[in-house]
Amino acid sequence: MREFVFATHNHNKMREIQSLMPDDIKLLSLDDIKCFEDIEETEATIEGNAILKANYIKEKYGYNVFADDTGLEVKALGGQPGVYSARYAGNHKSDADNVQLLLRNMEGKTNREAQFKTVIALCLDDATYVFEGIVKGIITNTSVGTNGFGYDPVFQPNGFSETFAQLPLATKNEIGHRGKAFKKLLDFLENY
Repeated sequence: MREFVFATHNHNKMREIQSLMPDDIKLLSLDDIKCFEDIEETEATIEGNAILKANYIKEKYGYNVFADDTGLEVKALGGQPGVYSARYAGNHKSDADNVQLLLRNMEGKTNREAQFKTVIALCLDDATYVFEGIVKGIITNTSVGTNGFGYDPVFQPNGFSETFAQLPLATKNEIGHRGKAFKKLLDFLENY
């Protein structure tokens, strides 16, 4: 049985990812390894933050580990909110505040192209590997739908007339950025 730390405190995310893992891989959360410190995301890129979190756990705790980071990149806003997606409206703001600020900043913009990007950094033995998942779409004019979280109510993936917040979770996972990145990670681990 191989053990990996998934650098998260989110137990729902842990269950979801464990169900996708091969039977010979056991996942440990940050709670499981008694890592309760806040790992500050200080890098300028999504990839940089994923690598930073994975390296921190590998160096301090010694486990093989993977960490993910996700951001929404909007073309008309020069790639914002990007690395600041979770705290776009400020450190103590909510998903709703972030969405409202994004919609305000998009007022009058005709180019509504955007993409969600997830990067997973895997520290395995003495090497670091990076896996990326991207889904392209547009930012809608209003918030629509109640499923999902974050920017899902204002992101309409290409080829769909619904936002992520209107799509069933299974569809979102299949076409979405996080699902694509994790599929690449799983393919790698199965062949390692």
